[in-house]
Amino acid sequence: MLKIILDHRSIRNYKEDPVPDSVLQEILTAATRASTTGNMQVYSIVVTTETPVKEMLWEAHFRQNMVKQAPLVLTFCADFNRFNKWCRLRKADPGYDNFLSFMTAAIDALLASQNCALAAESHGLGICYLGTTTYNADKIIDVLNLPEAVVPVTTLVIGYPAESPELTDRLPVDAVVHHEKYHDYTPRDIDRLYAEKESLELTSQLLEVNQLETLAQIFTRKRYTRKDSVLFSKKYLEVIEKQGFMNNSDEPACR
Repeated sequence: MLKIILDHRSIRNYKEDPVPDSVLQEILTAATRASTTGNMQVYSIVVTTETPVKEMLWEAHFRQNMVKQAPLVLTFCADFNRFNKWCRLRKADPGYDNFLSFMTAAIDALLASQNCALAAESHGLGICYLGTTTYNADKIIDVLNLPEAVVPVTTLVIGYPAESPELTDRLPVDAVVHHEKYHDYTPRDIDRLYAEKESLELTSQLLEVNQLETLAQIFTRKRYTRKDSVLFSKKYLEVIEKQGFMNNSDEPACR
């Protein structure tokens, strides 16, 4: 398993070969064995294989062709809908229409998604996470008919790889690990930790193409701009509220 983790790479081109049902079932079972808050499993996984639905998801994911190309598209959702219904049917009053509950369910969903990714890769499949899930969550809700108390948080495309890309660079371990307490970064630390990433040939190519001075400028001016971050933050907060997760009072929301 450690080798699978260390060899991970995002796959964006897939063969047409379908994933056997038995393999898919193993992958989904692995997802359900992920850690979960209070053993509640407040998440759902929507498995999409049919072309018409994938076409609509392709639109929602900014027309990334791997959505149509991969045989499996799995949407992981924060889901208190099922748990709330169980509570009410068992004479219990659920109080999970608040932001903390959304975070609880989102964490559950993400933990399940990583188990799913590892299981898929153990079968020789490729995967890619789609960050666009949160950008257009409102559209995905419509496509997948998600009810109140269900919010999409991430998506995995899964299939047999039609490419074998190089491993993507990562920061050194000590860039993200703090012992005992958090130790803030000095300018010298930043220079050391980002030195390898900034010296890559790919970085030089990106700087030349974008006519910018630093890699950080590519992130802030091209990839993840303030304007886009604010826009999609507002959209996602609206989705979370619409789906019933922003009642941060002691009284249940009137609906």
